[in-house]
Amino acid sequence: MTIVLFHSAYGLRPAVHEAAEQLREAGHEVVVPDLYDGRTTETVEEGMAIREEIGSDELLRRAVVAAAPYSDGGVVYAGFSLGGSLAQNLALADGKARGLLMFHGTSDIAEDTVAAVDELPVQLHVADPDPFETHDWLNAWYLRMGRAGTEPEIFRYPGAGHLFTDPELDDYDREAAETAMRRAVAFLDELRDGGEG
Repeated sequence: MTIVLFHSAYGLRPAVHEAAEQLREAGHEVVVPDLYDGRTTETVEEGMAIREEIGSDELLRRAVVAAAPYSDGGVVYAGFSLGGSLAQNLALADGKARGLLMFHGTSDIAEDTVAAVDELPVQLHVADPDPFETHDWLNAWYLRMGRAGTEPEIFRYPGAGHLFTDPELDDYDREAAETAMRRAVAFLDELRDGGEG
């Protein structure tokens, strides 16, 4: 089982590599694609500008291409903010997906969407409140994901900033980041061990 971990709108920053290393140390195989061709940013505004320059369709295409070599073996799609949104889109469409792990971000989902995998395991970690993931949005998202046939598990982190897992950003919240990673590892361990034998 491979985890494909997508970066946020800030690009493939050190925090993404550090998260991948933590997952590897827990015994998981992790692939970290660079969807921005080496560019990283220090502000969300710069990151959104790069995202707009590349375009949503091209970002999704790059994500699909990055995951394709591993998908036959059953991938867990994961990501941070923008990366979580991309991971969601790929996971719902992949009949061999093993799970979906999102930090800080979700994607819109059509009312009639049906996940390609029955009861796809889903875990989301999000700040509370989060200007990008409001309570109303998350409530609607949860209901739509449920209708799509997934089992979303949502963890909210009061007082944390949006991208609270990146130590180099003002959003960082050490306690929230460590708790989220601990829960994520347990989620991934369960997916891996449940698929053995």
